[in-house]
Amino acid sequence: MKKIIFFNNKGGVGKTTLVYHFTYMMAELGHRCLAADLDPQANLSSMFLSDDELERVYQQEAGRETIVSGIKPLDRGIGDIAPVKVHQITNNIGLLAGDLDLSLFEDKLSTNWGKCLDSDEAAFRIISSFSRIIENEAQKFNADFCIIDVGPNFGALNRATLIAADFVVVPMAADLFSLQGLRNLGERLKIWKTEWKDRTSRNKALDISLPSGNIKPLGYVVMQHGIKESRPVQSYLKWANRIPSFFKEYVLNEAPDSSLKVSEDLNCLALLKHYHSLIPMAMEARKPIFLLKPANGAIGAHYQAVQRAYVDFKALAENILSRMNP
Repeated sequence: MKKIIFFNNKGGVGKTTLVYHFTYMMAELGHRCLAADLDPQANLSSMFLSDDELERVYQQEAGRETIVSGIKPLDRGIGDIAPVKVHQITNNIGLLAGDLDLSLFEDKLSTNWGKCLDSDEAAFRIISSFSRIIENEAQKFNADFCIIDVGPNFGALNRATLIAADFVVVPMAADLFSLQGLRNLGERLKIWKTEWKDRTSRNKALDISLPSGNIKPLGYVVMQHGIKESRPVQSYLKWANRIPSFFKEYVLNEAPDSSLKVSEDLNCLALLKHYHSLIPMAMEARKPIFLLKPANGAIGAHYQAVQRAYVDFKALAENILSRMNP
């Protein structure tokens, strides 16, 4: 089972929507996928679950069927991780639902990151909790892949999640702040890999499986949100064509190449359109845009856009699969 995290510390780049659609496309290609919502905003969960299911899950005062149930014993200091309910979305998709209360675990994760340096067994159980929950539930679900969504920050929660992943995909917008986010991501990954390697050498909790922390960048996805409507194409290309060099230098630690264009860069996994007119239909139908049918209102030009979206997301999934299995 391979764990793929989609992350950029620049928000507003369409990351959660990308995770949702990627998960569905992987399932379309026959892979069993466990989606893990580790963003306290739980936006991915709200996309996967119906209104009735959301109300049932989140209005429970105690014992909510979310990722938080798995860390409760650790948070209370009364045990190790607990089982978490996997919500069956389709035959090939399961969901570990997110929870606003995840943010309350942040301080404990931050404190215990330092305690790992003292070979504190309890600290290693806490830091590795998300990794072990994902592994356990993915095994029960018989998942081929776990696809992880997190918030846009470098807090302790995301650090514990990133070291648990095998691969990272970076969603990008073509703007200055996304480039800065790319630089920050590369620097932070290097620091966390080094720090976690040091800590694992001090682990005395030999009965638990720790993540390697050796996360591999697979590439980036550029979300071409409204380039015609909001700004000239040349303005878009000005920033988009800086991404390849930034990615090589800051994420891959390779020599930058300012002459490389985004359309030619092998690290660019996809250039995805916005599909403006399909979004309301998809939200109403509670399905990805590429699975919309005429019965959902996708007729004429809309249906042609649905077909193009299917081709685009299939190409993205196949590209990512090939990068994981070179």
